[in-house]
Amino acid sequence: MEYHSVTPFDSIENTQEYFRLLSEALIDVQEQVENDIRREGDASASRRLEALRVVLFKLQKLQEQVHSSSRILNDLRMLRRILMKERTTNTETQMKSISK
Repeated sequence: MEYHSVTPFDSIENTQEYFRLLSEALIDVQEQVENDIRREGDASASRRLEALRVVLFKLQKLQEQVHSSSRILNDLRMLRRILMKERTTNTETQMKSISK
């Protein structure tokens, strides 16, 4: 019986895809905010410019967290593969010993 995902987080691979899309969206938004900052120009004392700089800072922090989470997901996927191979190998070894 084949399992069908219900949510984007039903598997590590689906979650990785979600984080990839989120990362791309964050990059686009960061570029837009950087453009807004450049357009503000010499109004260095404006509250809007200060707010845009805070937004950019927070977006960069979020991007770092998404990147870190993506690395953790890669580690988990690798560990799952190792564990599944060990299970398969152990099952094969047990089957061979039973058949002897």
